[in-house]
Amino acid sequence: MTERTVRDLMVPLEEYAVVGPDASLLDAVVALEKAQRALPPGRQPHRAVLVVGPGGKVVGKLGHLAFLKALEPRYDAVGDLATLSRVGLSGDFISSMMGHMQLWKDGFEDICRRARHTRIKDVMRPAAESIPEDAPLSEALHNIIVRQSLSLLVTRGSEVVGILRLSDVFAAVTEQIRGCAEGPSTNS
Repeated sequence: MTERTVRDLMVPLEEYAVVGPDASLLDAVVALEKAQRALPPGRQPHRAVLVVGPGGKVVGKLGHLAFLKALEPRYDAVGDLATLSRVGLSGDFISSMMGHMQLWKDGFEDICRRARHTRIKDVMRPAAESIPEDAPLSEALHNIIVRQSLSLLVTRGSEVVGILRLSDVFAAVTEQIRGCAEGPSTNS
């Protein structure tokens, strides 16, 4: 049996939610909902929108967490919470700091205003992590784990042609495991 490739599991770019860098967060929500409605039955939902710049080139990505963080601009003053935790600051200290900064003190009342006025280019993550479409799935799995990424852009030469999502890789791996479990038992 030949090993599957990234191409076998990727979501083609034309099937994914995309917006331009000058789009608002509200535009991203609309694009994401439209892409979700077009998904075939059983397909995992998208968890990001891709940002496409001039000439149709993918320049960035905006995932769920970055989207929510963008709705509370004071998170930028806190810094990278994951890094703060890794350098030894306790969860209680970080929570205290966040309480002092009164994050989300305005509640959800201003979410619509922020969503209409916050530009994607100001909050997106630049497109950096990619893998060739003909790479073996084992290489993709390794890259996702090492980079601790929820997705990788898929390239054909220098052109982005799709996205490989952790959810799809996980589904393929668990399908393989189930197939092994249905075979002869090795515990006999």
